[in-house]
Amino acid sequence: MDSIEPIPSRASLEKAYKSNKKLLESILGEMVARMQGTLDTAGLFPAYKNRIKSFQSYFAKKIKFMRDASSAGTPPLPITDLLAVRIICPFIGDLDRVEKALAERFTVREVERKGAERSFKEFGYESTHLLLEVPPELAKGSSFLDPPVCEVQIRTILQDAWAEVEHELVYKAEFTPFDDPMKRKLAALNANLTLSDMLFQEIRDYQHQLTNELAKRRVAFFKKIEDAIDKDLYAGIKELPVAGGEEPKQPAWLGPWKSLDDLLLEALNAHNRADYVRAIDIYSHILAMNPKPEIRALIFKHRGMAFFAESRYDEAREDFTATIDIDPKCYKAAYYRGVVHSVKQNYSAAIDDFNNALAIHPYHFYSTYRRAQAYYHIEDYPKALADCDSALELEPENESLKKLKGMVLKKLKM
Repeated sequence: MDSIEPIPSRASLEKAYKSNKKLLESILGEMVARMQGTLDTAGLFPAYKNRIKSFQSYFAKKIKFMRDASSAGTPPLPITDLLAVRIICPFIGDLDRVEKALAERFTVREVERKGAERSFKEFGYESTHLLLEVPPELAKGSSFLDPPVCEVQIRTILQDAWAEVEHELVYKAEFTPFDDPMKRKLAALNANLTLSDMLFQEIRDYQHQLTNELAKRRVAFFKKIEDAIDKDLYAGIKELPVAGGEEPKQPAWLGPWKSLDDLLLEALNAHNRADYVRAIDIYSHILAMNPKPEIRALIFKHRGMAFFAESRYDEAREDFTATIDIDPKCYKAAYYRGVVHSVKQNYSAAIDDFNNALAIHPYHFYSTYRRAQAYYHIEDYPKALADCDSALELEPENESLKKLKGMVLKKLKM
């Protein structure tokens, strides 16, 4: 009996709680600000919820811990969730990134993965709980925050939704479902949310893969433009690598079972490997599927870029024209067609296309820059100089543009 903790004075504890409340709010606010700053720097932008545990909940938990300790003959557990923050992420893949970023910024006292003990057949509450140490300069002066920690729960939007509903139906309710059909319904709901999280992550990963492939293709395309147009003006431009690797496969090899997204990703992969013949085959196969107009416009644009990379300029021009016919507001297609005209030394047509691109997107650097080059070639040096100055407002450190302006000024002085 000597090991039993004395009954705590509720009145004394409540008085201490109230006197520390403002300081606790200040500590919690600063902890949230530091977490948000850390995650912002890491490129993560989740939602945040935070709370200070109410005195009623605090006291009830303290009594529970004392009762459990009395039964077990051990000291009572400390209350570690007086300060709590919930970090809510859109995707499962963000959870580990958030945890790692916080671990680099704060001292982590404890990590608990709720639901990790379940088998793949079971569904229920899932969340990662961290106990972060409150830095001494923040915890100073608060005797009530013992131990000086802040609980952080990291979960997805759907995990958070389930936790909120489960808390209302199971933990706060006086009556919880006992019959198996009702329990199965709850389990099915949670399984659907878990599956949705997985599917959302798969879709996001797929989008990132497409975006990365598009970025690689764009870089290679711009290099080809520099090689095709700038070699007559500037020296030192390197040749692009020649396509190689596997033999091009015919469209029939692609198979009817592949989705449009699968085909597009495969085409972009081939495009980025400089296997332009194969990329063109796949783009053509997609067009033969007669997709929606907005998709056709996109594919014509990509195939035109592949034709351009193969120096098949007439076919590239036709594809960029097809894109413009479907989507007259596509300034990139107008710009790309203008580039083709420049390569073919049809500078008046190139200027018309650059004008069209700039009418849609007045701040497009490359349309302004390439139009300046076209004006230079037709010896309209005042307009070339005006475009050089406009383009330099957008990219003042562009060396090729500076060189072009110097050439224009030299011509004007002659």
